[in-house]
Amino acid sequence: MAVPKKKTSKTKRDRRRAHWNRKASLEAQKALSLGKSILTGRSSFYYPTDEDEDDEE
Repeated sequence: MAVPKKKTSKTKRDRRRAHWNRKASLEAQKALSLGKSILTGRSSFYYPTDEDEDDEE
């Protein structure tokens, strides 16, 4: 079974985790912002509702 040759330093490990957490935080912030704009109706994002589906029939 393959094993790493050297132990990863705590600094490298922490940098990797911080980068992952930063990316996740930005995506969560974007999703929350989009959700808020949809609820207020100030978004250019098209979100179909049940009422729209009834009109098509």
